[in-house]
Order: sequence, then C-alpha cells, then structure tokens
Amino acid sequence: MTRRKLTSGEIELWHRVAKQTERLHPEARPSPATNPLPKPKPKKSPPVPSERFKPEMFELGAHAKPKSARHDLKPTVASSLRAAPVQMDGKAYRKMTRGKLKPEGKLDLHGMRVDSAHPALVRFVMSAHASGKRLVLVITGKGKDRDEPGPMPVPRGVLRHQVPQWLSLPPLANVVLQVTPAHVSHGGGGAYYVYLRRHR
Repeated sequence: MTRRKLTSGEIELWHRVAKQTERLHPEARPSPATNPLPKPKPKKSPPVPSERFKPEMFELGAHAKPKSARHDLKPTVASSLRAAPVQMDGKAYRKMTRGKLKPEGKLDLHGMRVDSAHPALVRFVMSAHASGKRLVLVITGKGKDRDEPGPMPVPRGVLRHQVPQWLSLPPLANVVLQVTPAHVSHGGGGAYYVYLRRHR
C-alpha cells in the first residue's frame, strides 16, 4: 500500500502544533526540517468551444489514393514506330500515313516462318533499293489469335514484331529511311510501309 502525500493544509497544521508543544528530551538534536511544499500542478483549462472535436462524416474510400495509371512495360510495335522521329520529307510522310502514296513494290511474308522470312525480306528490300524504288509495302499479317503453348510467352504475330527490328539492323538499315504501320487501305496493322533512301 502506497503512502499518500500530505496536503499543504496538513503540513501547515503540523507546523502550528509543533510550535506549541514542549520537547520531552531538550538535549536531543532537533529533527531535520520537513520537505518543502510540493509544487501545485497546473490545472488544464477546458478547451474553447470552437476547438472542441467535431466528428466528420465517414465515407468509404474518401481518403483512398487514386489508382495509378497502368504502365505498359513494353509499348506496341506500332506505337513505337509512330513515336520515332520522322527522317523523310514531312509532306511525303503525311501522304504516306494517310494511304495517298502508292507502294512501288510489295512483299507478302504472311504465313512464312522466321528462318525463311528474314532472307526474303533482305533480298526484296535490297533489290528494290537497287532498282531505285522509294516506297515498298511489306505484309506480315497480324498473327494468330491464340497463344503458342510453351513456358515462354510468345507475342502475337512474330513476323509483325520481327520485321521492324530486321529493318533497323544492317544491311537493311543502310538503305531504309523510315518504317511505319501501313494505312488500312494497304493492310493496316498487318503491314508496314518501308520508305527507302535515294539510290546513289
């Protein structure tokens, strides 16, 4: 059981009583001075009515963070080609993307395997450049609707993804000026316009 502390009134009463009493043994040493009065505790003032807590109406999801925009780790081939800087004449580029320029040659890779499509593309583009053609059309097809079975995911339309990459590598990179998805009238997402450099 803890001992309670004396109040200031009790300590003052004790001092008054002690002054009026006589010592039984005057030769004894006087008792040590009593502890000083405890400091009064500050009283908390009641809050001002305007500062009092006012509960807000709770609404589910009111403070939730907005959903972050979906990030595509790899952009589509068509969007990356459209975002590429225009290397050719701007007026000719706009006419080409609107389907107003007629291709001077056409290569259909639709249904071919990768190992036979790549050499066919190289032969076609190099011979078109050698003969002085400027705009040719390469048809790849859009690819199968179903996924290929296997542990690694295969993108839909392997040739559609490979052809722009092949065109950006030597020896084709030396003769190709611009690659862009074809207009709907020339095959849309399953074909590419290949604009060639001038033959020197």
